[in-house]
Amino acid sequence: MPFYNDYKMIDNIKTYLDEVQNFVETEKSKIEEFRIRFNGKKGILNDLFAKFKEVPNEQKKEFGQKINTLKQAVADKLEALKSAAEISEVLIKEDLTKPAYPLSLGARHPINLVKNRIIDIFKSIGFAVADGPEVEDDWHNFTALNLPEYHPARDMQDTFFIEQNPDILLRTHTSSVQIRHMENNEPPLRILSPGRVFRNEAISSRSHCIFHQIEGLYIDENVSFADLKQTIQFFTTELFGKSKIRMRPSYFPFTEPSAEVDVYWGLNSETDYRITKGTGWLEIMGCGMVDPAVLKNVNIDSDKYSGYAFGMGIERIVMLLYQMSDIRLFFENDVRMLQQFKSL
Repeated sequence: MPFYNDYKMIDNIKTYLDEVQNFVETEKSKIEEFRIRFNGKKGILNDLFAKFKEVPNEQKKEFGQKINTLKQAVADKLEALKSAAEISEVLIKEDLTKPAYPLSLGARHPINLVKNRIIDIFKSIGFAVADGPEVEDDWHNFTALNLPEYHPARDMQDTFFIEQNPDILLRTHTSSVQIRHMENNEPPLRILSPGRVFRNEAISSRSHCIFHQIEGLYIDENVSFADLKQTIQFFTTELFGKSKIRMRPSYFPFTEPSAEVDVYWGLNSETDYRITKGTGWLEIMGCGMVDPAVLKNVNIDSDKYSGYAFGMGIERIVMLLYQMSDIRLFFENDVRMLQQFKSL
């Protein structure tokens, strides 16, 4: 009697299905035997598909479903066995009791180290940190700072313009942050504005088109130049350990009077002679009393309030502190250079 009349083959398929589901092994040779037994050329599945031709049409649906269920179960089991075998092989190769590899920790960038140190010094005397956008408009970067359109002082710096009419540009100083802060806050104000600035300069060992500035602003009643000098004296003593400074008259459009600040570095080594050009004095920042026109631009009463501002390039300070001679090192991400600052 043909098998399709007595359901013997359907029972056999159920038996095979139970065998597949209960099969557990991690050895590759045993898994290969299992694969050949079911998926080989003379395997169980090929044998069942060959006999499928003899099944009457009315029984083919049920019989086909059973074979496909078995075929899928075999495929799933082989995939699971393969994954388990790979995991087992890794566990055998790896000694899980051996010590872990030490984590190699990174280091803070020298610019961040010095920037944070400067911020901490000024925070200790009441300054707060203010932030602003790197993409600025003409008003905040130039006009409000007493540099109206066609003012000759705009020729002092080449600018990266993104759009024109109206002018949108990459900020050339962080003074724009001070303007935004004065527009949105009432005096007294005492802020620092650190950040990246951009100028269209040729890249060399002494200059770069990207650098970092930190600027300070203090607005209150009865602020004098003596207050400015005392603040800078405190800063240079805390950062450099040198309290001897001098102020040379200078010009900035947004401060009047204006000055350049030099700190007495000394002439104790050949490097000191080189970086101070034999004078012992080193320029570190610019400063001055805020021009009343700037206060008027941000709707602050210049008859009642006065203030001072100062600014410095962080890269220059870093190069002085760590005796570095090439500003390009800060932007190359050379791990050999950065690793030297791990202990700081």
